[in-house]
Amino acid sequence: MERTLKKKISLYLKACFFLLFINTVTSEESEDINFGIVIHGGAGSYENLSPKKEKAYKDGVNEALIKGYEILKSGGTSVEAVTEAVSILEDFSLFNAGKGSVYTSKETQEMDASIMNGLNGMAGAVASVSTIKNPIRLARAVMEKSPHVLLVGEGAENFAKQNNIKTVDPSYFHSEKNLQRVRELKKDNKLGTVGAIALDKQGNLAAATSTGGRSNKMPGRVGDSPILGAGTWAENGLCAVSGTGHGEYFMRQLTAAEVCNKMKYLQMSLEDAANAVVERLSKTGAAGGIIALDSKGKISTPFNTAGMVRGMYSREGGKTIKIYKED
Repeated sequence: MERTLKKKISLYLKACFFLLFINTVTSEESEDINFGIVIHGGAGSYENLSPKKEKAYKDGVNEALIKGYEILKSGGTSVEAVTEAVSILEDFSLFNAGKGSVYTSKETQEMDASIMNGLNGMAGAVASVSTIKNPIRLARAVMEKSPHVLLVGEGAENFAKQNNIKTVDPSYFHSEKNLQRVRELKKDNKLGTVGAIALDKQGNLAAATSTGGRSNKMPGRVGDSPILGAGTWAENGLCAVSGTGHGEYFMRQLTAAEVCNKMKYLQMSLEDAANAVVERLSKTGAAGGIIALDSKGKISTPFNTAGMVRGMYSREGGKTIKIYKED
């Protein structure tokens, strides 16, 4: 009886030491990871920005960076971080996503968004939605609460109601400035698309992108933002990418996934791979840029336009916000 009791105690103590060892190793590993988040507010023509307007762009990115980084620092997932960061940008009328979405040629809004989890390859996307306050939240619901990847239009909005995703009256998105731009200029000069990528303490990557699309676009037009591999991609051990620019080119070239593929098959560094895909965009006449983050926390943000609002916040690198190449 006594021998049996001693044996049980010995086994119990061994189990405790084993769990303590595992927790210690896990803790040390998480401390070694350069977790962080990278955000963009769109690439485009940023010439002649007033100091006030420039500050407004940076303030929006700063708020999203702080929120995302706080989630990561407290042990939250990369999926949670990119969701909340993009949601904040969607609530800023300054950016072409959510509340700031531009008008179609029929003077309506049609928004797109996608999100991808690098841990398991799961993803969700929505396109051509007009009453969703935060399309990125709906995209995440598609990923986590449906067997599908992409829902569009009325079907997506019905799914939102079924899953308590906040909807609003279309008047919420009204902007006299954006409307006049469509009526008078009949061209796309609104800086567009927002996105976020993150690496969490567990080493998992995630990416999210949201947009109002191109100003004066044909109703029903869908760009790269909700298309996995084109505007959004995340793959553990490689990289997470979010793009901004001429969506048709991003779709033809699968720009986001191509960064990871160059790293995987050509053994290129993140920096070289990211620069290569943007150089290809330039050669085909496309304007735009990407933000990219690898599994070691390295960051690359190449673009071929006058500017791209972007920010990064990592454990080792601290926080930085830029607009121009020379910043």
